[in-house]
This record gives sequence, C-alpha cells and structure tokens, in this order.
Amino acid sequence: MSKRKPLVVVTRRLPDAVETRMRELFDVRLSPDDAAMPADALAAALREADVLVPTVTDEIDAGLLAQAGPNLRLIANFGNGVDHIDVAAALERGITVTNTPGVLTEDTADMTMALILAVARRVTEGARIIPDDDWTTGWSPTWMLGRRITGKRLGIVGMGRIGQALAKRARAFGLQVHYHNRRRVPAAIESALDATYWESLDQMLARVDIVSVNCPHTPATYHLLSARRLKLLKPEAIVVNTARGEVIDENALARLIEAGDVSAAGLDVFEQEPAVSPRLVKLARQGKVVLLPHMGSATYESRTDMGEKVIINIKTFMDGHRPPDRILPSML
Repeated sequence: MSKRKPLVVVTRRLPDAVETRMRELFDVRLSPDDAAMPADALAAALREADVLVPTVTDEIDAGLLAQAGPNLRLIANFGNGVDHIDVAAALERGITVTNTPGVLTEDTADMTMALILAVARRVTEGARIIPDDDWTTGWSPTWMLGRRITGKRLGIVGMGRIGQALAKRARAFGLQVHYHNRRRVPAAIESALDATYWESLDQMLARVDIVSVNCPHTPATYHLLSARRLKLLKPEAIVVNTARGEVIDENALARLIEAGDVSAAGLDVFEQEPAVSPRLVKLARQGKVVLLPHMGSATYESRTDMGEKVIINIKTFMDGHRPPDRILPSML
C-alpha cells in the first residue's frame, strides 16, 4: 500500500512552478484566487490539514490554533517574518513552525536602497510630472531639488542579513554606515562594512541623516521608533521602512512630517496594512512620503526561492527529520 501523501493547505496563490511541484509531492489544496483567506476558512483549514502554508496576511492566533485538528503538525510559513503566527501557542500544541529566511535578503536590500534614493531625489514626484503634462516651463536651476546622499550618515536599525546587505549597497553610494542592533556584530563584519555601532538607539537617531528599519516585529520592537524617539531626528532626516509597519509609530511619524520636524519618509510596510493611514496618503500626494504596497521581496526569483524553501521544510519534516528553517523558542 502506498503511503498517504500529507494534506497541505496553501492560503494564497504561489508562483506556478512552486504550486506544480507541491502537487507532485503532496495532496495539496491550492488557493483558487489571490484573496486573503477568511477567518472561518482558515479555521477549517487548521482542522483538516496536516500542513498549513500561510503568508503574512493570515493572522493565526492562539484562539485559532485552539481549533486545530489532531493532524496539524506543521505550519510552513511562506515568508521570513512570523509575527502573524502565535508561535508559542503553536509549539505548546506540538505544532512545528518554519519560515523562509535568507532568500529575500538581496531583494529587500535593493528595495530599501531604492526607497532611500526615491525619497532623497524626489523620484516618484518627478515621474508623475511628464505623464500629468505638468512640465510646461522646462528645466530650471531651482526646480525639483532633492538631497545628495553621498557623504550622509545612514542609521540601520537591525543589522541582520538585510541590514548587512543594505550596508554594502550604502557604502557603494558613499554613505557612512551606522547601526543599532540587539547584539554588536562580529568585528570582521563591522570592519568589512566600515560600520559604526551604537549601543544607544537614541544617540544614533539624533546623529544620522537617514534611518532604515530592518529589524523584525516582535513585542520588544513594537513602536521601537516611538514618538519620543522620532522627535530625536534632525528636521532634514529621512525615515525608510521595509521591515514591518508596527516598528514605527505611524501617527507620530505623520505628525512630525506634517509639522516639518522630519523631512520625509519611504514606507513599504504599514501598521494596519493593507489599510494605509489617510494622513500618510495625503502626505504622499504632497510629495513628502513615498508609499509602496509591500513590494520589498516582490521578485520572481525571491518568491520562487521562498516556495522552494517551504517545500524543503515540508518534505524534510514529513520524512521524519528536523526541517532546516524551524522556529525555536529561543528565537521568539
């Protein structure tokens, strides 16, 4: 008798190559459309599945996990961050949780650098002028002036994989790299990046020209850039976030930009996404912020690599081995 294939429920559409490979390996139930799975459907999936493959749009809390069926043994998250999953509650129920680290590093660092340039050089404002037929006066020495980034100080909040990849790009653009992290990175990495470490986030924020958020969202990092900390920034400072919206107090940031106490921001993530603060939208229309719809890892290569990691984690787990990207309690 052939061994039963595990029932794998996928909550969102994935790249075709990934879905095809999943069909070959598992009894997979794919998403018929690309809409977020409603809570009742998600609960039903937890009751039926051996493996659930969620994404950042799926809130899996302790209450939902309490409805999980006895066969659910693995939540193989399609994504690096797991703040949308109550990992502790899952582990208490004997459910393993995995993620897809590493594969989105370069793409997210690229997008962070793109946002820095877009905000400093007013790229999105400029890109609208010709299509909107607003370029009637032609070139002028004092029109559409942005800010040079060469020689400026970049403060990276979170010096993990993405933070380090950003630092490499920043050095190529002539930025001076400063960083704050829970732990100081090894001296060899610090030297290679020519990076200055700040144990005090407050002290770093007061001295840099550009701030980039590259840390995960955890209870400890919720509103890490609080109203008090944002007020430490220079009036000409730029804030960029490609990590998680919850790390920044969005309302405080909007107020400071409206008042001219912070120059501008580039945001790819938001506290209540897909809902975006009307204040931020208004500021975007005024050219004071650049808003992107969570595009940091949105490349064909990244999403395919993420899917391959999900498959490896499921296959390894179902073969009776420890999956390579298991989330451990010490990581929470």
